Amino acid sequence: MKPATRSLAERLRSAGWGDRLVEHAPLAPYTTFHIGGAADLLLEASNSAELEALWRLAHEYQVPYLVLGRGSNVLVADRGVRGLVVINRCSGWDINPTGMLRVASGTLLSQVARQTAMMGWAGLEWGAGIPGSVGGAIVGNAGAHGGYVGDVLISATVLDHGQVRTLSGPDLGMGYRTSRFKQISAGNGRPLILEAVFALRPGDPEALSQQMAEWMHWRGEHHPKEPSAGSVFKRTAQYPAGFLIDQAGLKGRRRGDAQVSPQHANFIVNLGQARASDVRALVEEVQSTVAKQFGTHLELEIEMIGDW
Repeated sequence: MKPATRSLAERLRSAGWGDRLVEHAPLAPYTTFHIGGAADLLLEASNSAELEALWRLAHEYQVPYLVLGRGSNVLVADRGVRGLVVINRCSGWDINPTGMLRVASGTLLSQVARQTAMMGWAGLEWGAGIPGSVGGAIVGNAGAHGGYVGDVLISATVLDHGQVRTLSGPDLGMGYRTSRFKQISAGNGRPLILEAVFALRPGDPEALSQQMAEWMHWRGEHHPKEPSAGSVFKRTAQYPAGFLIDQAGLKGRRRGDAQVSPQHANFIVNLGQARASDVRALVEEVQSTVAKQFGTHLELEIEMIGDW
């Protein structure tokens, strides 16, 4: 641990964070892949004021700062993450009579999708099976079953280089599986999403419930049960990535305990003891093979973070 990081740890303890501060904290339990080395320092933030306060302290000591939501679209390096990792557990939401939904960034997308649908509000029901946080879903412009975060996102309140401001419209940079946020490497330079506003529309609760049940059934049949980070690669201009990977004969290919899922070729799963280096080697093999056979480069959808 670098001297600046150790000094930050001492400051955090003196400021009252000591009972929540963990040094050399394994990050695997905080990711859906169940993979990843240790963070130098780790804290959970329960509200946006804590997110902002921790950012300011890390900035003061010039220590790298990384926020993780539900860890559902990331691969953490075996060597872990230097500096301070903050687990975003800021949750809560409210909706007004016109369907304007305000959500804290650490809220589970699936939770708010189900609950708003049960109240008769449509727009996020496609997210009922997505395990990530609202903030993470905005970063990657998550989507499923024809719906996307960007379709209903109105604005995001962010901490950007120490300034709290609200971004909307083109400033959000929403695109296929990307956003203004994803275009900046995870860490101190990426604006930190504090909360977001979505515009939902009236819908029939029973119809929405039935639709969500059908989609959940479909996911259960088509997505692997083993730990993963979801879809690894973005869709190409012509074909789904999984189709190309399947046609290349890569289903079931393994590196250590990392495997291209036999059930869905765009998932790499952890069979038990997979390391990040195994997953990365498999990712590179898949990209190389598909490029050689089809002349197409598969672009990553997941983010690789940490000390590679």
